[in-house]
Amino acid sequence: MKYLPVFFLVLLLCLACANPSPEEMASIAAKGYYTHLVNGEYEAFLEGKEGAESLPDDYREQLLTSYRQYMAQQNRDHHGIHDIRISNATADTALQYTNVFLVLCFGDSVNEEIVVPMVERNGSWRMK
Repeated sequence: MKYLPVFFLVLLLCLACANPSPEEMASIAAKGYYTHLVNGEYEAFLEGKEGAESLPDDYREQLLTSYRQYMAQQNRDHHGIHDIRISNATADTALQYTNVFLVLCFGDSVNEEIVVPMVERNGSWRMK
């Protein structure tokens, strides 16, 4: 019995030193990108999209405008998005992407789960 606390301490240390899984890394990245969106950092959100660096300027501006409109609508209809939670993540090894499930928590107590497909390119996770 006296070794039980030591066992749990060693177990905790082993778990803390473990490398995060690809699903965890994709989830953290997806939540970060959507946090940019909620905070009005639309350029940072767009930079999280795969291929964003090669978008034509006029299409880039259209996307930024649509992000502004989306957030204005959420503020009007649901009193904004107050929290973003990671629900789950599943890897599709055949298609080489990870689906991240995020829960958007709105100001009017409505929660909505969305799916964010994520791909890894050169060690960086981007939205598909």
